[in-house]
Amino acid sequence: MNKKILIVDDDPRNIFALKLTLKTRGYQMESCTAAQDAIQLLEKDSGIGVVLMDMMMPGMDGYEAIKIIRNTPSINKVPIIAVTAQAMQEDRQKCLDVGAQDYVKKPIDVDLLLTAIEKLS
Repeated sequence: MNKKILIVDDDPRNIFALKLTLKTRGYQMESCTAAQDAIQLLEKDSGIGVVLMDMMMPGMDGYEAIKIIRNTPSINKVPIIAVTAQAMQEDRQKCLDVGAQDYVKKPIDVDLLLTAIEKLS
């Protein structure tokens, strides 16, 4: 199981909280506050096992980032969990439709997130 997770979120407080939570579970983390940086990091670091992608970010949002990742052969297999405050059923489906393997709504239920990570890593 690959224990390295890439957290992509434009709010450093969210990154901090996720890192704190996941570090205690033995995960290694990388983080980016911009989707474009995340794509570049994925292309450089083949050791990332799961991406936690915030869907609502300025500039390139998570939807566009996932589309690019899924259309880039060198990184298109990395599992992605959409993380978003948009919590309607159609929001979940929209995330899955662009290529996310799972969906976790904010505020994050840690047990649900850990289950999703374990399932994909």
